[in-house]
Amino acid sequence: MNRVILMGRLTRDPEIRYSQTGNQMAVARYSLAVDRAQSRNQDSDEPTTDFINCVAFGKTAEFAERYLHKGTKIAIEGRIRTGRYQNKDGQTVYTTDVVVDRHEFCESRGASQGQDYSYSSGGPAPSAPAPGDDFMNVGDGIDEDLPFRE
Repeated sequence: MNRVILMGRLTRDPEIRYSQTGNQMAVARYSLAVDRAQSRNQDSDEPTTDFINCVAFGKTAEFAERYLHKGTKIAIEGRIRTGRYQNKDGQTVYTTDVVVDRHEFCESRGASQGQDYSYSSGGPAPSAPAPGDDFMNVGDGIDEDLPFRE
């Protein structure tokens, strides 16, 4: 079985190209910075980061083009693909990519853009949710209309 699930941040904006065949298909390439659980140096507490090359095709690539940018924290699901080619100098170059089948955002848009909500002495502004809270305030007196409430 060849399945990969990774979570990290894009190191650059996705590079989008379209195939030149009759049925043009989008191809997106980007790199994902993924922290390791352990450092390479056992004397250090600094996390070690791996930079994983990713490629997406079709609708998945179009999603990457539209919504992903440098610094976005995402989770991906896909499979590892290895390959090789001859470079200009005649040397064999080996490649390893993750072919992405699915993307998921791992933080809210405000958190990914570094936005900070303003607070007054009475709490957060009514139009802005509290950081990390993606739910809107329903208000008092509505709970008696909810069918699952006792």
